Amino acid sequence: MPFLKEEKEELLKVKFVGETVIKRFEQIGIDSLEKLSNSSVEEITDIVSDILGSSCWKNSPQAKKAVSNAIEFSIEKK
Repeated sequence: MPFLKEEKEELLKVKFVGETVIKRFEQIGIDSLEKLSNSSVEEITDIVSDILGSSCWKNSPQAKKAVSNAIEFSIEKK
């Protein structure tokens, strides 16, 4: 399932988080701020890298920062 419209709109306001980042979260089963708040940067970037068949997400400082910012935001919203 995708993020709720309200949650997605809030996430899109987070620095470095865009449509693609949210799409990747949803592809790996993270479809709510609650699930995101219980995830780690390493876990997410490793799984996305495996799905894409590329290490770009695992090695990209910008991808890591986007994921980190999204997780921090989701924790603050609890």
